[in-house]
Amino acid sequence: FPFPETCVRLKSESSCIQVAVFSCPVDIIQTETKGTVLIKSPDELMNFSAGEENLLEAQIKALADAGIKVVVCGGKVGNMALHFLNKYKLMAVRLNSKFDLRRLSRTVNGTVLPRLTTPTNEELGYCDKVCVEELGGTTVVVFRNEGKDARIATIVIRGATDNFMDDIERAVDDGVNNFKCLTRDGRYVPGAGATEIESAAQLAEYADTLPGLEQYAVRKFATALEVFPKALAENSGVNGTEVVNALYFEHKKSDGKNIGFNIETEKADTIDVTKTHIYDLYQAKYWGLKYAIGAATTILKVDQIIMAKRAGGPKPKQNAGSDDGN
Repeated sequence: FPFPETCVRLKSESSCIQVAVFSCPVDIIQTETKGTVLIKSPDELMNFSAGEENLLEAQIKALADAGIKVVVCGGKVGNMALHFLNKYKLMAVRLNSKFDLRRLSRTVNGTVLPRLTTPTNEELGYCDKVCVEELGGTTVVVFRNEGKDARIATIVIRGATDNFMDDIERAVDDGVNNFKCLTRDGRYVPGAGATEIESAAQLAEYADTLPGLEQYAVRKFATALEVFPKALAENSGVNGTEVVNALYFEHKKSDGKNIGFNIETEKADTIDVTKTHIYDLYQAKYWGLKYAIGAATTILKVDQIIMAKRAGGPKPKQNAGSDDGN
């Protein structure tokens, strides 16, 4: 429920805007239990209605006296409350989603209050500009912090089709998660299947040193790592077996540890990933292998066989004159 005149006035101000965030509706408080009021005269009816109005006006006036310019609520805004908000030149914004309410509280660095009370200075939120803008034919309310202390940023994605926008959204999400992981561990490993083939080659050499049946398990583990470059090859329309053979041939050389699959060509071609800067995040590789190994070992540790019984009760008895002679 934005007021156009309030938005224009807020735009003209250069000072910081105080924002109050409530999870409750801005309206006359309803009692938890029903009650009966006996009114005998018109004066009593007028006094009863005026009491609720005066209480609501006092609450909104207290917000205005505290310097608050914008009121954000998680419920409805009553007609009477809307009248008093317009009277004291306050801007009201309604958010139905609790997720959006939490994101907004982090944006303005405020505290979400459960009751319509005057917040303290520690509970107030602050932002540089609150206005109504139009993006792609949709009217939105913008809370903008132009300083360096902004905690949340909103990325608006535009495109011709939904599929194109979904691809851009996935790319942005991957980039954000990549940066998030880099803040924890900044190490990279060669991409384009180079890490998997080198690990498979070293595991195959290690399997030759093991006695007995253990070498077969290690060799199968090495073979399982070939799935990554095969998937890259099949997605680009190249024979996966030829790509794996070419990568093994290059990794047998002394300087072939960083050789990966060149996805730009239409044949089983290899490329040095350090020259093309194709890298994968170390944390993604580490946790991916760890969870895959954990799932495989959990399945192998199961020492009981779960048999499925046929539904529908017991089997019917065969007749005496059946073909098997019973």
